[in-house]
Amino acid sequence: MSRWTYFAKRLVLSIPVILFGTSLTFFIIYAGPIDPAYAILGQQATGERIDALHRRLGMNQPLWAQYFDFITDMFMFELGQSWVIRPDVAANDVIMSYAPRTILMGALAVILPLFVGIPLGFYAGLNPNTFGDYLASFSGIVWRAMPNFWLAVILLMILSQSEEFLFGFNWEEFLVSTKVAGTPDMSNLMEPMGFIKAAKVVLPGALVLGSASMGNEMRIGRTAFLEAKNSNYVEMARAKGLPGRTIVWKHIFRNALIPLIPVITAEAAVLVGGSVLVESVFGINGIGWLFFNAMMRGDLPLAGALMYLFILLIVGLNILQDFLYTVVDPRVGFEGN
Repeated sequence: MSRWTYFAKRLVLSIPVILFGTSLTFFIIYAGPIDPAYAILGQQATGERIDALHRRLGMNQPLWAQYFDFITDMFMFELGQSWVIRPDVAANDVIMSYAPRTILMGALAVILPLFVGIPLGFYAGLNPNTFGDYLASFSGIVWRAMPNFWLAVILLMILSQSEEFLFGFNWEEFLVSTKVAGTPDMSNLMEPMGFIKAAKVVLPGALVLGSASMGNEMRIGRTAFLEAKNSNYVEMARAKGLPGRTIVWKHIFRNALIPLIPVITAEAAVLVGGSVLVESVFGINGIGWLFFNAMMRGDLPLAGALMYLFILLIVGLNILQDFLYTVVDPRVGFEGN
């Protein structure tokens, strides 16, 4: 089986998963107790107006008819229009107006575990039972144990009074003048100063989101590095007289990455869900905040469109995980898969 046939098979097998997740989303949102009519009409809600609105929105149709319309629209990528958040505006336009904030925060959040957590874990595994190992391991446990919402509140308090807690350092005036919390300005993102200003606003939220992943990947990286370091093929490489640098980078590092691949891809999806709390605390108002408000205010098409995109993201990350396995570990074959 060729590489392309293997991934084509993975894509085909993902269709039932997407169908099941989308169907579950429909029945949770549309068959649940949420009635958007009250959110749309407000104090003007009467029995007659509610019935008229249900007819206009198509909510008076049989549930099976609404289901097939929903599934067809999602697979055709016709996400519908917002009912409450931005009435009569296409859901994809609403999502695209909020998505850059979460994407920027998520990108910065991924940097922390990838370029801090994993290297520290490998360092601890390369130098076991040393002060650096104990310090890295203890830090990983502490960061992993702190809940996101608690850490977000603590960080918000510290940065808002940074001159007092950080020995005179003023976070609001650092590099560019911004507030500690608030919605970042994404209009000038392609300009250097515009990017720095937006990145500074979402950076505290990114630190909170990436902290738990950093601690987790640090601990798993240390364990994986120790297992690879004490394996038989590494002992054989030492017996052959290979240089230490070659052993570390060619034999230990690459094999230690294998158990980290599912962790990295899984936690990338968790960042989307975790952004709901973090965006609410820091007032970033991105995708997480949008999804929370769509559910609370009964904007069913917008909430369904967001859930569908989340499902596609998770399935795509799983396919990417399979691809990374074949890149990192050449022993992974395509026959029989």
